[in-house]
Amino acid sequence: MITLLTDFGLQDIYVGVMKGVIKTINPDVDLIDLTHEIPRQNILAARFSLMNAVDFFPNNTIYLAVVDPQVGNGRKAIIIMFEKGYLICPDNGICSGVLDKYKPQKIMELTNNKYWLNKNPSNTFHGRDIFAPIAAYVSKGVSLDELGKEIHLESLIKVNIPPFILINNEIIGSIQYIDIYGNLVTNIPANILDNQSWYVIEKDYIINHYLTYSCVNNGDLLALIGSHGWLEIAVNGGSAKIKLNKEYCEQIKVILN
Repeated sequence: MITLLTDFGLQDIYVGVMKGVIKTINPDVDLIDLTHEIPRQNILAARFSLMNAVDFFPNNTIYLAVVDPQVGNGRKAIIIMFEKGYLICPDNGICSGVLDKYKPQKIMELTNNKYWLNKNPSNTFHGRDIFAPIAAYVSKGVSLDELGKEIHLESLIKVNIPPFILINNEIIGSIQYIDIYGNLVTNIPANILDNQSWYVIEKDYIINHYLTYSCVNNGDLLALIGSHGWLEIAVNGGSAKIKLNKEYCEQIKVILN
């Protein structure tokens, strides 16, 4: 199967056209939409979404991810083979989260235009002209060695959230994702907080931790471990992003009792 992740939305024809290209090459492949609502050009959001999706798909899945602010501007188009399957994407850091979890087995730059939609791709729609056809050909069994030239992990662009820091009884983490509800997902993993008593301090707020959103009144802040396994800050029935005026990569402080 091929999964698709983009920031294209569904108002325009872009996603449908990519699927049309794939199905023209391989009518039998299964297509699954991860999301097409990544905030526009937000590579960090795409990084997090991919990183947290791959564990829930069967081996040999092909992950097609197009969030591409530098399209047509010289950045590489790549395919990465790793334990769970294949990731096809622009080389702009979107693969960083997956590569934090899985060691790549082979990385190819997609330079062989035999497997592109045409030899003169659009400068603005590599999703259609390069990435979609490559995904389709891989799903039909085309060898990675046919697709271009091998490159090294060290050459890839990386985008990473500042790592969390543990100092005495404080953990300083960062926001790595903000979901549609305005929940602030930090880079502090659940296992760091196991068997600990803790709370979050932010501005004038002391934010206690609970098991789920409904443990507090509507409009109240809470901290909890989300289904993704990271500490998140939420507002029951509201948006922590708005209430705390926080953005990606900003710091979050946890106090251990």
